[in-house]
Amino acid sequence: MGGSKFAQAKGESEEEEIKTEAVEVGNKICPVSGERIDEKFKATYEYEGKIYNFCCPACIEEFKKDPQKYIQKVEEELKAQSQEETKEKIEQSSTMHEGHGQMHH
Repeated sequence: MGGSKFAQAKGESEEEEIKTEAVEVGNKICPVSGERIDEKFKATYEYEGKIYNFCCPACIEEFKKDPQKYIQKVEEELKAQSQEETKEKIEQSSTMHEGHGQMHH
């Protein structure tokens, strides 16, 4: 029984860590300038538990003036990015499937 108590305590502490940790949004395009983010010059800003990427610190200041406007842009970018990745996976799997099918014949 001592083991289960330990597991419960461990589970609770992990939950607390998750609540306090900010989530990396992962946007690759600056929501303010619309430019691709260069990893060397990238600036990040945490807002409402999410970390957003920007091309430079000046864009963070612009973001702070109207966060919701820019968050919407990030969400649209991520949705488009997700759709592209899904499309690529479908194309890859259909190509692989065709090639795989030929091997059996």
